[in-house]
Amino acid sequence: MSGIKSLAKDTAVYGLSSIIGRFLNWCLVPLYVWIFPTDEYGIVSYLYSFTAVALVILNYGMETGFFRYANKEPDPERVYTTSLISVGFTSLLFMVLVSVLIGPVSGALLLPGHPLFVWLLGITVAIDAFSNIPFAYLRYRNRAFRFAGIKLLNVGLNISLNLFFLLACPALMKSAPALVSWFYEPLGGAGFGIGWIFLANLISSAVVLLCLMPELTGRRVQFDAPLLRRMLVYSWPLLVLGVAGILSQNMGQILIPYLFRGEEQAARSMVGIYGANIKIAIVMVMFTQAFRYAYEPFIFARARGEGEDRSKAYCDAMKYFVIFGLFIFLAVMYFLPLLKYFVSPSYWPGLKVVPVMMAADLCFGVFFNLSLWYKLTDRTHWGMYLSLLCFALMFGFNVWFVPAIGIPDGYMGSAWAALASYFIVMVVSYFLGKKYYPLPYQSGRILLYVLFAALLYAAGEWTGAIFATWLTYLTRTLLLCIYLGVVAGAEHLPLPGRK
Repeated sequence: MSGIKSLAKDTAVYGLSSIIGRFLNWCLVPLYVWIFPTDEYGIVSYLYSFTAVALVILNYGMETGFFRYANKEPDPERVYTTSLISVGFTSLLFMVLVSVLIGPVSGALLLPGHPLFVWLLGITVAIDAFSNIPFAYLRYRNRAFRFAGIKLLNVGLNISLNLFFLLACPALMKSAPALVSWFYEPLGGAGFGIGWIFLANLISSAVVLLCLMPELTGRRVQFDAPLLRRMLVYSWPLLVLGVAGILSQNMGQILIPYLFRGEEQAARSMVGIYGANIKIAIVMVMFTQAFRYAYEPFIFARARGEGEDRSKAYCDAMKYFVIFGLFIFLAVMYFLPLLKYFVSPSYWPGLKVVPVMMAADLCFGVFFNLSLWYKLTDRTHWGMYLSLLCFALMFGFNVWFVPAIGIPDGYMGSAWAALASYFIVMVVSYFLGKKYYPLPYQSGRILLYVLFAALLYAAGEWTGAIFATWLTYLTRTLLLCIYLGVVAGAEHLPLPGRK
């Protein structure tokens, strides 16, 4: 029991640091979209999508491989230093290749006029990939608070540097130019634009690497080539799964510029509008991530038990995930006329992606819940197959839908592609789970909740069309209370004032 409590505590620390960090970075988006036009922010969104993919490739599953073999081999320090040398070598090689081939790389990314931006992010992603191994070592040693502290330092420093470069420096150039002109003007000043975002990211990543020096020094370096080969054999399916998954998540932002060759500015503008507005829908992603940190230790702890209690716990977890996910969907959609001020008016045409992407993210969350069947039956290869299926669907639907819709609303094709892809893999995983690990999910009741939420969503949209603003929000708040009341009554949950 003490082990489970320790796991729960560490999970909470890791989860909160990741979610808080993601939320704080999320808060930078309003700054970016109010300062930069849609096509410039489109470059930011576009390049960060490639960065996410590159980070997965440069880690090539070694983080999970380290955990596997550190708990399996008699000498975990040898596993750690072997992992460090391997990822350090590939990260350094990546830095060199990006620096030497920056021209062709920038051209391949359709950004031949911005090689410095590409280089800054290339160096940053290499540093982050290498840093992931000492971060994994901290988790292995149960140094949860040090892990969380460094992660939050990274976020705090990145936000501070963004505010300094984008707001303070332009103001100081007017009132006290001598304080900042020595570095600000040589890099282009305000004309460096979004480059300051990438520079802030690089500096914060470098500082994190310095903070990790105690995990990198003061130990005997051991490299075990046969061990590395075993780790690579173990990790390569995770690389395939990770690359397929991250490409699926970022497919729209990556593909749109390639689908509109010759119309680069319009394509970047679409990527910018799409990338900014899906940040509103990311509330659902953060909920799914929070649920994931609690759910994975929950299911593996329950797997030790037997009988109906274990199955009921799994099924209840699914049901309540959908219930709370639907509540978040309704809350965001009801108050979207207020949340839209998260982005500047030039980005408002893309608000129509929010309900589609929130529904897509809810489907992805259900798909994650369903994944327990292949985790608990040691059929993890199915996770790779389903990720590859999702990637293929996402690619095909984007290539079909985006050009069909065209400029300026082609990004809606990416949103519908995400919803269709996640829905299909969710359904496929559900039926595979019924075959390999059947559970008595309350599918009928869950479907009724989905239909009920859809009716309330339609009613909320109708109130917005006929009522004054204050009455609309009052009515929508009442509808949210009705949803909670009906669910609480159906599930026999306690309400305030009711025992």
